[in-house]
Amino acid sequence: MRTCLARSALLAPWLFLPLLIALPSPAGAESAEEVGLQIAAEARERERGFGDFTAVQTMVLRNKQGQESRRQLRIKVLEVDGGGDKSLFVFDEPRAVKGTALLIHAHAKKADDQWLYLPALKRVKRISSSNRSGSFMGSEFSYEDLGAQEVEKYSHRYLREEGCGDSTCTLVETVPVEKGSGYSRRVVWRDRDELRVRKIDYYDRKDAHLKTLTVAGYERYLDRYWRTAEMTMVNHVTGKSTVLTWTDYQFRTDLDERDFTRTGLRRVR
Repeated sequence: MRTCLARSALLAPWLFLPLLIALPSPAGAESAEEVGLQIAAEARERERGFGDFTAVQTMVLRNKQGQESRRQLRIKVLEVDGGGDKSLFVFDEPRAVKGTALLIHAHAKKADDQWLYLPALKRVKRISSSNRSGSFMGSEFSYEDLGAQEVEKYSHRYLREEGCGDSTCTLVETVPVEKGSGYSRRVVWRDRDELRVRKIDYYDRKDAHLKTLTVAGYERYLDRYWRTAEMTMVNHVTGKSTVLTWTDYQFRTDLDERDFTRTGLRRVR
C-alpha cells in the first residue's frame, strides 16, 4: 500500500511545474525531454489510488455522410499496484453485439494483453500486437487506443504552451517505444492546472495526421479524480467519427482480480 509520505514527496516539486514550463530554460536546466516526462509522470501520479470504478458508455458511430449507429456498453476498471490496470468492456446493445466483451490486462513495460469474446462464435480471441491498430468494433478507436497509456511506453518531449478553450494547455509529444504501434507519435494536450487530457493528435507511421481525440465535460469524483463525460475521435482520412459518452460512474465497488480473467469472459453478463 502506498504511504501518504511517499505520495507527498512525489507531489511537492509539482507545485512549481507551471513556472518551470512558462519561463525560458537557462543553460543546464531541464531539457524538453525531462519536462515532458515530468508532466506525464505527475499526471499519472494524480490518478493513483482510485481503486476501481464502473461506468456506462454510449458509443455513436458516424460516417462521412453523417449517418449514425449507436451502441451501449459497460466498463469496469481495476487499479493494480505495481502494474498496469485491468479493464473490461461489455456490450449490451444492439442485440447483434450483445455480450461481446473486451478484456485488457495493461502492462507498464511490455505490450498489453487483450482478449475479445465473440458470443456468436462462442470464442475468445487474443488480439495480437500486430493487430492493435485495427478498429475496435467498427469505431474510430483502435485496440491500441483503449489500452493503458503507461508513461514507460513512450518517450516524452515538451513542445510548448497553447490556448485550449478557456484554459492554457501544455503540449507534449510522445513517441511509442514499441515497434508494433500504429502511430509514429502523438501530441498530448493537457490543461496546465489539473493536467487533464483535453486533446490528442495521432500521427500514422508515415507521420501524417491521422486522428484527433477531444475530451470534454470533466467532473471530479471523490474530491480528487477527474473523469470525462464525452470523448470524440475524428478520423481525418476517412471523415468518420466516434463519440463516446460516459455516465453513472461508481467508484470503489469491491471489484477484484476474479472479475478480470480470460476464462471468465464467456460468463460475462
